Amino acid sequence: MSAPRFGTLRDGPSPAAPGTETFTELAGGGGARVERIASRAVRDGEWYEQGWAEFVLLAAGQARLAFADGNEHLLSPGDWVHLPAGCRHRVAWTDPTVDTIWLAFHLPPDMP
Repeated sequence: MSAPRFGTLRDGPSPAAPGTETFTELAGGGGARVERIASRAVRDGEWYEQGWAEFVLLAAGQARLAFADGNEHLLSPGDWVHLPAGCRHRVAWTDPTVDTIWLAFHLPPDMP
């Protein structure tokens, strides 16, 4: 039996430069994974259209997500979004003064 692991989302790498992100896998198995993402000063990030659903919680900072239909949504700490598989989206903006911390749950492809 494995021992429990503990951590805090405050610990982890910061983005190397403004406009970038760092990705740290915290757990995974069975086709799912949990990832800590840190962003700072992102503007018009790359488009994503993943083959799996993703549940994302914004833990710190602020961010704005953009969608292929032209809509945008502002996220603050505690806000979450469920992105179904194939949902074209990107990070349009993150706070330039602090790290924006996300907790992303990448779900197995067979989960909606």
